Amino acid sequence: MATKIYIVYYSTWGHIATLAEEMKKGAESVPGVEVTVWRVPETLPEDVLGKMHAAPGREDHPVITARQLAEADGILFGFPTRFGMMAAQMKAFFDSTGGLWQAQSLAGKPAGVFFATGTQGGGQETTALTAVTQLTHHGMLFVPVGYTHGAGMFCMDEVKGGSPYGAGTFAGADGSRVPSDAELALAAHQGKYFSGVTKKLKAV
Repeated sequence: MATKIYIVYYSTWGHIATLAEEMKKGAESVPGVEVTVWRVPETLPEDVLGKMHAAPGREDHPVITARQLAEADGILFGFPTRFGMMAAQMKAFFDSTGGLWQAQSLAGKPAGVFFATGTQGGGQETTALTAVTQLTHHGMLFVPVGYTHGAGMFCMDEVKGGSPYGAGTFAGADGSRVPSDAELALAAHQGKYFSGVTKKLKAV
């Protein structure tokens, strides 16, 4: 039976959606792994999103419901940062998982995170750390990427997002910057690494 990886994200301007697709490529490179990319429900009205110049939702990424999380063997959660924490849309989604918490449906499942911030020092690591509280209350197993991507993580010749906690990108203060090749490479690596860990855990 295939190992099922869900990549569940919220993206305002498309940066997280781009990382999710790259993560999917890496995850699918592990034999016997099946990957589905999902969006969480939007909480803002269309007129507000229009004023924000938000990117339209990716129609090839269906909207997930909380109960569907229980179907996955491992879950990667992606979200932009809002003042050092996950965006409200993702928090609202976690807030809807009370039934899963009560039944302990996610306990023991591996989980990882990835993120986007507007600026350097904009909260990439604090966003990951505060997200761990959500995983902890569900009894999920946080799987950081660590420094498994190798020498590229120590390279200082360019500005790039990401950390041992997970892949990341800088969107720019106005959202105009797109993920760099280095950021995409880390996302693909995290997907592959996470799939390998999840597959091993499922076999135990």
